[in-house]
Order: sequence, then structure tokens, then C-alpha cells
Amino acid sequence: MIRKILIALTTISTFSAVQAQTAQEQVGADLIVVNAKIFTGMRGQTEASALAVKNGRIYSVGSDEYILGLKNSGTKVIDAHSRRLIPGIIDAHIHVLNDLAYNYNIRWEGVPTLREALTMLSEQAARTPEGQWVKVIGGWSPYQFEENRFPTLDELQNAVPDRPLIVQYAYNQAFLNKRAMDALGVGTDRFPKVPDTEFEMDSNGKPTGVIFGYTWLFLALEMGVPQPTLDEQVSSLINSIHGLNRFGVTSVIDNGGRWPYPEAQERVSVLARDNRLNIRMPFVDLQLGNGGPVNMVDLHIEAVTKTAPIGVGQNLHPTLEHGHEYRGAGEVLSGEVHDHENFDRPAVIIEPEKMKHFVEQDVRKLVERRIPFRMHISYNENITPFLDALEKVNETAPLDGLKWSLEHAETITPENIARVKKLGGGIALDAKMALHADGFIKTYGREKALQTPRLRKLVASGIPLAMTTDAFRAATYNPWVALSWMVSGKSVSGSEVLASDNRLSRAEALKLFTTGAAWFMNTESEMGLIAPGNLADFSVLDRDYFSVPEDQIKSISSVLTVMDGRVVFGAQDYSGLSPQLPAILPDWSPVKYFGGYYGEK
Repeated sequence: MIRKILIALTTISTFSAVQAQTAQEQVGADLIVVNAKIFTGMRGQTEASALAVKNGRIYSVGSDEYILGLKNSGTKVIDAHSRRLIPGIIDAHIHVLNDLAYNYNIRWEGVPTLREALTMLSEQAARTPEGQWVKVIGGWSPYQFEENRFPTLDELQNAVPDRPLIVQYAYNQAFLNKRAMDALGVGTDRFPKVPDTEFEMDSNGKPTGVIFGYTWLFLALEMGVPQPTLDEQVSSLINSIHGLNRFGVTSVIDNGGRWPYPEAQERVSVLARDNRLNIRMPFVDLQLGNGGPVNMVDLHIEAVTKTAPIGVGQNLHPTLEHGHEYRGAGEVLSGEVHDHENFDRPAVIIEPEKMKHFVEQDVRKLVERRIPFRMHISYNENITPFLDALEKVNETAPLDGLKWSLEHAETITPENIARVKKLGGGIALDAKMALHADGFIKTYGREKALQTPRLRKLVASGIPLAMTTDAFRAATYNPWVALSWMVSGKSVSGSEVLASDNRLSRAEALKLFTTGAAWFMNTESEMGLIAPGNLADFSVLDRDYFSVPEDQIKSISSVLTVMDGRVVFGAQDYSGLSPQLPAILPDWSPVKYFGGYYGEK
């Protein structure tokens, strides 16, 4: 009898120990990072040295000793080796799904000399198969080169003599070699008839291959070149996201493009269903139609209410929070009132009555249906009539907390900043001036450039505010170029392009890519800070953003990027933690040989 009692007590004791151990495993952290210089972004605890992650969220933040006390046998511990750790960067305005041919393009971003850029063309031409093009589509600036100039047509022709070549500079101009001109029918009726297109002519009155225009021209040119297969589009998506992760970007808002909803979302779903989407990607929808004048607002409403019904905030990703949420309409809501920022040309000023009619007729439809919207307007002359009409709409169809924003707004005045704020809107700036301010100065003068945009007044206003890249064509997708410009006031050429009283501190600038950007994702309470309860999105940097010389900020990258509590990018000490990427398609892709940004390969 005594023996049976002892056995029973032993069994109970063992069971209790197992239960205690199981409970310990359940409360322990999944991931711990120690020995870090953590910039939390929180006012009460701006710095810490360690954090713990559980179930995709930050579990605790504090000292190494305290956080290591949350470890269990299954916890992964990462030593940051005294590196700087920051919240994951949020790019609140980018066009990832507009670049589903990413793998077809040579990326000149960060390339220091034109000489090296031309060499890249020659090397790629040798491996590009017959029937395909050699392409450089946006993201670069002639002012980044040591030579501080554009390539000449002769240089381009010599670099790529036997394949069609297009080199596109933002949405401003393109350079075509002889084979590309023949393929597109330049100088003939075969070439797309797009308004405001200008051809540079030689002394005999024939097109040279340099073409000037606005957004619609370059969309038409893109449709005239070979298109990627579905598998190549998915591969392009994987590699463009990998490029973003490399710079510590963990969330983006895809701001629409030539692939509308729900077509573009099918590419994302390929990654989402296997949990291979390594970035949070809410999206807004832009409906261009199939050519010719269309009502983009009507097409958008049709798409989200009838073609593939979806509600605002609905997440198409089965497991990732904010993985692929629908966030509304934009950024182009009408081709008729699109003001095409092109700093090499005078501002495109929309007739005020046309702008007012658009707002009262079409934006009203979005407000009445409670569909958030984002409106591309670069110039204050167009912002004023837009706000005049929106204030009138608000009288009978109140915005009443509906999220809306102006995109770009480079020359907005303090008076109009106050009007946007009163209507509950936000402003998503972009960093094009970091790349193109030297051209802006030629068009508008240095004095205006020094206050474009009005960074200091915008921050002081308290308006919801984000800095964005507007990549991959209008500017580079590297947010550190933007951060460098905001802090130093210098463009990629090294020229002073922001006045000293119009620059931001390093913390203020970073906020525009973290807590400021979270407003646009509708995630202010769970993103942008290293704080308990927030989503576990952060990066460990290769150098300390807060202490390196200003001229090194643009060269910062991540050595460890964590999104949703899992490593999505690793380099240097952490390269072994980086997820294995599938083979790049097609086999001749420039990204396979050069990477997506200078220095990657």
C-alpha cells in the first residue's frame, strides 16, 4: 500500500514538473536580441540594449540581463555586437507592383560613375538574348555620377550596339539606341501618340533617340517592350522585396500602377499562400483602364464592389497582419487633373475649375462610400483649388475621420498645410529632391529649392506626415538617401539643396519613416516603435545612424532585418540567418549579376 502511494506521489510530482516546464516554454520568448543600441522611438525609454519577441510581437524591451531572463530552451538569441537597432522602416508611398519587370532592369542606383554605369550596359548586352531589351528604368540621377551628367547617345550606342536599349530618367526623359527606335517606330505612325511628347531632332530634322515627356509617355513605352512571364513577375516581386529588406524596410504601401486590382494581387497571393511575403504590403488601387479617357474613380468603385468585392482594411494575406490590406483609391484619381512632377520642366498647372469639378463629382463618390483616397498633387497652385472643392464637399458629405492624403505636395504653403490638417488629411512627401534637386534649381532657382519641401514647417505643424521614396522609377528605393538629404541638406551631387533652417534632426527624419508613416497604414498603435505589444519589425544597421558622419548616412544598410518576428534579411555576421531565395528568373536577369542596388554583388 505504501509503495502504491509513493508511486502515485512520484507520478503527480513528475506530471507537475512537466506542466511547469511546459508553462515555462509557453511564456518564454521566441527571439531575443541582446547587446544592441536600440532606438525605441518612445519618449519615456528612448534607448535600451535588448528586446524579446513572442508570436510576432515585441514581448519586452530592456537591459540584457532582464531580457535574457525571458529565455527558454527554444529561444533564439542574437547578439547585435553593439550595433544600432531601429524600428522597421515603413515606406508609405512606393510602386512595387508597378515593377513586376524588376528582374529585366539594370539598376543604376548608387552607381558612383557614369563610366561604370556604361560598363554595366555592355556586360548586360552580351548576355541579353535576341528578342529582349537592355533596360535601365528609373531610380537613378545623372547628378549622382562623378561626371555629373547624362550619358551621350554615342556612349549608349557604343555600349549596346546590337540589342534594343532604353535608358529612362525618372518620368522626365528617355534615351533610345537605333535598334530601340526602329522597334518602337520612332518617327513613324507606329509610335504611340501621347500628348506633350517631344523628340530631340538632329540637324536633318530626324529624331536623335532622346524623348521628353510625362508619365503617360513612359507607361506607353513600357508596353512596347517584351513583357515578363507570370513566373518572372513573381521572381521580380521576390527580388524587389529582398532589395527593400536589405535597407531595413519591413512595410510599404503599394501606391498603384499599371497592374490594377485584382490582377496585381494575384502575384502577391503566390507568395502569401506559402508565407513567403517578406514585407507587409497594404495597397491602394489605381485603375488606368485599357487606353483612352476613362473615369478612374468609377473604374475603382466597380473593381472593389463588383469585380472582386473587398472592404477597406480587408487583408488578403491569410496569416500576416497587415500583410496585403486594401487601403483605398489612388494615387492617380484622374488623368485629367494629374500634374506630373517633372522638375526639368515648368510646373503643370491644372485649370482650377477642372480641378473643382473633379473633386465635386468624383472625389465626392469616394467620400460618400467611405473609401479612403490618396491624391497626387505636386504643386501648390493645384492644391489650392483641390482644397477649395474638398472643403465644399465636406459641408454636405463630411470627411469625418475618413483617411485621405496628398501625395508629394512639394511646394505646398503653410496656409494649405493648415487646411489639410483641419480636414483630417495627411501629407506623404517624397525624396525626389534628393536625386533631382539640381534639375529643380535650373528650372526654379536655388532660393525656391532651399525651401522645397518646407520640411521644418511641415513637422512643426503636427500634421500626419511621412517621407517616402516613390520608387522604383521616379526615385531610388533606398530610404537612406532620403534620410541623408533631410539631415544634411545635400543632394546626391553633394550640392546644398535644403536651407539649414529647413533640415531635420536625425530622430525627426527617422520618425517620418516610422511612426509618421504608420498613420498612413492605419497602424499607429502597433507600428513604428520598439515597444511592448508592437509588431516585431526592426533592423540592425551596419553603422550607427545617430553617430556616423552625415556623408555616410546614404550608405547605411541593414545587416539583419526582422519582420513579424522572423529574419527576412541577413548580411555579414547574420548571412546564415537570411532566408534562401529561389533562383532569379530569367537566367540572364541583370539582377542576378549586378544585384538590385550598387554594391550588393
